[in-house]
Amino acid sequence: MRDGTLLLPFLVLCNGCTAMLPSAQTDSSTFASFDEARLAVEVLVPMQSNWHLIEVGNLNPANHPNATHLTQADIVRKFFVPNTMLTRDDLDPGVLTCVAARGNCSGIELIISKITKSRTGGFFKDVTNFSRRTETTGWRFSATILMVDDLVVYRAWGGQPWVNELEVTHNPLGPLQDMNFSGIVKP
Repeated sequence: MRDGTLLLPFLVLCNGCTAMLPSAQTDSSTFASFDEARLAVEVLVPMQSNWHLIEVGNLNPANHPNATHLTQADIVRKFFVPNTMLTRDDLDPGVLTCVAARGNCSGIELIISKITKSRTGGFFKDVTNFSRRTETTGWRFSATILMVDDLVVYRAWGGQPWVNELEVTHNPLGPLQDMNFSGIVKP
């Protein structure tokens, strides 16, 4: 009887202990917000801006862990998709200028984000795997900048300015839900 009286207060206390649930944060950006990253790219004017403005705008790939240096071959693969209805006339003039420059053509692809995942359901239901509630918030940003030598010839950006996702998982069997019963012999 004594064990039962200790278990009930523990379960009541743990049901509201969301602070004890796991959380995770992904931060691959030196920018504070999606708009700050967007503005840094929009400042670049094709056929006018140079590498110095990329440095000043904090777009140097050395400052971003998920940056990719693009070669001319990468750019051709990215923009010239075989078997599509797109023609050369459909492509931006900056892309065509870069590809025509061959070895002098290079680019930067930035994929940056600030994402937070928090488990927000009840502690007991989460720990015993009966119910899990995960909230994901933040933003994701991507940009492509093409250059010929030191001159920016093309820039584009995209992404998700606001990420707000809710994942709720219910497991009626709780901790038994993920058990592997393959070793049980069937009659």
